[in-house]
Amino acid sequence: MASEHSGKLSAGALTAMVVGSMVGAGIFNLPGRFGAATGPFGAIIAWLIAGTGMYMLARVFQALAEKRPDIDSGVFAYAKAGFGDYMGFLSAFGYWLGSCLGNVFYWVLIGSTLGRFFPEIFGDGSSLIAIVVSLCGVWAFHFMILRGLEQAALINTIVTIAKIVPLLVAVLIMIFVFNYDQFAENFLGGVGMPEKSLVDQVRDTMLITVFVFLGIEGASVYSRFAKKRSDVGRATILGFLGVTGLMVAITLLPYAAMTQQTMAGIQQPSLAGVLAEIVGPWGAVFISIAVLISVLGAYLAWSLICAEVLFAAAKSDDMPKLFAKQNADKVPANALWLTNIVVSLFIISTYFSQDAFNFMLDMTSVTALLPYLLVAGYGVLIARRGAGYEETPNERTRDQIFAWIAVLYTLVMFVAAGLKYVLLLAVLLIPGTVLYVWARREQNARLFSGVELVIFGIALIAALVGVWGLIAGTITP
Repeated sequence: MASEHSGKLSAGALTAMVVGSMVGAGIFNLPGRFGAATGPFGAIIAWLIAGTGMYMLARVFQALAEKRPDIDSGVFAYAKAGFGDYMGFLSAFGYWLGSCLGNVFYWVLIGSTLGRFFPEIFGDGSSLIAIVVSLCGVWAFHFMILRGLEQAALINTIVTIAKIVPLLVAVLIMIFVFNYDQFAENFLGGVGMPEKSLVDQVRDTMLITVFVFLGIEGASVYSRFAKKRSDVGRATILGFLGVTGLMVAITLLPYAAMTQQTMAGIQQPSLAGVLAEIVGPWGAVFISIAVLISVLGAYLAWSLICAEVLFAAAKSDDMPKLFAKQNADKVPANALWLTNIVVSLFIISTYFSQDAFNFMLDMTSVTALLPYLLVAGYGVLIARRGAGYEETPNERTRDQIFAWIAVLYTLVMFVAAGLKYVLLLAVLLIPGTVLYVWARREQNARLFSGVELVIFGIALIAALVGVWGLIAGTITP
């Protein structure tokens, strides 16, 4: 937690930021999403792909923290350093927007969790009452965060501990009732499930694996608050390894407790339904309480990250100066106001979505891919150039291999997401260019270079195709 004297975050608090950011909503939904997509064999392949790709990305974040300690704004700053002002802006705006969508998903999940006990009131989390409750929650957190970041960081550390314990209890219960015969029956795909190739099974799990790994960069985003720069990379790796093990267990163990068809049909948050099948109704209540604690804690962490990204981008002239202003408690208040206004608008839009739960989850995953791709690309660049490797030249080849694998992984994730989500990403990114134009005019700077103009043109065409698809009904949210 933050030191009372220095206002800096220790290695433990940075690790809690990573764990708190990653262990939020997604982990409680893994059994249902995987059960609907694949059996244990496909799940193991999916986690090997996702785990390897994200581990490589974590190593890139670690290397960048060590080799470029002068860059302390995290994700978007690496994109700017490597690929120019406009790509830096798109990375910052895309990352911020994805974080906003993730916060919307958290509130939908809260509504869905309450809907398990009050179905007529909360439904699937996008009913009118659920939306009103969500909006009240957004603004309650807003005014709490305005009172100071150190208080919020302390709460995040406490909540992180409170939500890990129920997950560990659930894992122990599932280990205790492990049924090898049931696991073997589900291994290649359970009875009664639709016929799908293994490739299709694995592909259908890819976006949920991206979603549950979001937050891996939590320590990097807050690197300017670190007591020691080396703690940033260490916290990233420790948080990644611990959470990955937990997520794999939560995914695979339910296959040994019930049929895959039962898993696929469980209401979200599906871990609550899994425990209800194993131990009875109290299991659903137990996990549902954990979900509410976990999601509220993750929402707090991501609200901080959203505001920090806008603030850092404004400080480095990538966003309008308006968002660089802080209040008396050192909170980027204007950035927080814009964040929660946008989150509120997205929450209202869920009323019109066919499947708000999965749509918000998948869109959050896709918006994170562009910043991750640019970070991995920058990792390749500095390893090739040797910047920061003067004292450790033997690490260049290793780090370049790690970064290339991370680049390949993020590109594969874009393909797995499909054209629909890529077009919708462009629809969201293009309006944000207004903020870029605003910032460039404040600095009397050139708007686009030749390459940046081409990138803008491609994104604009993709956005227009996406808008046409929404109007024509070929793309549905």
